[in-house]
Amino acid sequence: MSEAAALAWVAARRDAVLQHLIDFVAIPSVSTDPAYSEGIAKAAAFLAGRLTEAGLEHAAVRPTEGHPVVTADWLHAPGAPTLLVYGHYDVQPPDPAEAWTSPPFTATIRNERLYARGVSDDKGPLMVAITAIEALLATAGKLPVNIKILVEGEEEMGSANLEPFVAAHADALRADFVLSADGAMWRADLPTVTVASRGMCALDVTVRGAAKDLHSGRHGGAVANPIQALARLLASLHRDDGAIAVEGFYDGVHTLSNSARAEIAAIPFDESAYLASIGGMPGSGEAGWSLLERNWIRPTLEFNGIAGGYAGAGRKTVIPATATAKISCRLVPGQDPREILGLIERHLERHRPPGVTLDIYRHKGVSYPSVIAEDHPGLRLAMQVLAELYGQPARPVRMGASIPIGEIFSRCLGIDTVFFSFSTADEDYHAPNEFFRLARLWEGVRAWITYLGRVKHDTA
Repeated sequence: MSEAAALAWVAARRDAVLQHLIDFVAIPSVSTDPAYSEGIAKAAAFLAGRLTEAGLEHAAVRPTEGHPVVTADWLHAPGAPTLLVYGHYDVQPPDPAEAWTSPPFTATIRNERLYARGVSDDKGPLMVAITAIEALLATAGKLPVNIKILVEGEEEMGSANLEPFVAAHADALRADFVLSADGAMWRADLPTVTVASRGMCALDVTVRGAAKDLHSGRHGGAVANPIQALARLLASLHRDDGAIAVEGFYDGVHTLSNSARAEIAAIPFDESAYLASIGGMPGSGEAGWSLLERNWIRPTLEFNGIAGGYAGAGRKTVIPATATAKISCRLVPGQDPREILGLIERHLERHRPPGVTLDIYRHKGVSYPSVIAEDHPGLRLAMQVLAELYGQPARPVRMGASIPIGEIFSRCLGIDTVFFSFSTADEDYHAPNEFFRLARLWEGVRAWITYLGRVKHDTA
């Protein structure tokens, strides 16, 4: 099988490949907002058609309790490894729409970048994988490995229905390991492969005072103010040194060895430049840990939103009836998301100021931390392919964000996940003006073609 032939096939069809991606991102497949349900259905159908067009078999849109999963396969390589290729077709909401330079669901090319919601996370990287598979099938009539495809529609809302689907179809999804099109590289100037990601859990806490908003002059001092009570509660969740004050929060946390911490310290990283790039300032975070360690290997508890009272122009002197905060945690190996939620709930109840009550809502779709051994043959091959492609050693890095699939596939199927994505962390996914570098589209296709051609030899 000729890698050169597959690459030549792609080069001759660049316009068509790019058009597939442009058509894909035009579909508003926002998973978290029911108003986009039509877009979800359309994206799933588009993807099933694209997989069939690429030469894969048995492409189907499979129902779940939430948004559907799209599957396909090609299983005609006897004796060769079987890879489960993962991606997701759902995207984040485009809000705030006014912050976009061009419409979020109209792909626009500027400065060799393709701008659109979902183009980096994860439609661009997913089309990279599909295009590589298509090129190999088109030029050789077969693949060097067996392929199973699983693309979900709920990654951006916690993959709540992925685990039940995987567990129910475990036999059909069996593979040697997962090769994920999702899971961005850390930096555009440094080839990296993610070897660990943090877990996540989230909750809302609503503080309730009086039965209705009250005049702050007539009633001030007579009843508790929910905003003040909420502020006290939120302040109680951290110590002055930045550590999380919830009793038992750090129990079971697996801290890295000194040698592993030294590996992180050796990664080229300019903290000042990073902070400048996001408009941040030094001096925050948990004491005793570097910025990368706080972002990669330490758990966090963050406040994602707060609401209560009047926030419009001018003034409205009220004591609000309620105040609400959204809280999320990023978790590391040794922490169970559901146990952490219980600890936080107990902390909030114990520290509840007098005169108010609490309503606590746990968000569905917790994610568990995941990690892959750095000597995994699929991971080693990914790093080798990247090193050859970019002319410098690839680095194993950890991810501060959460990708539920690593732990789900490990627990349900007993296999590891190799992240092989060609988006990068600076491409503003989850924010306005998300983009995907066009160079990464073609580099990614080349890398996937090379990877699939070497799996049998290099990972045996």
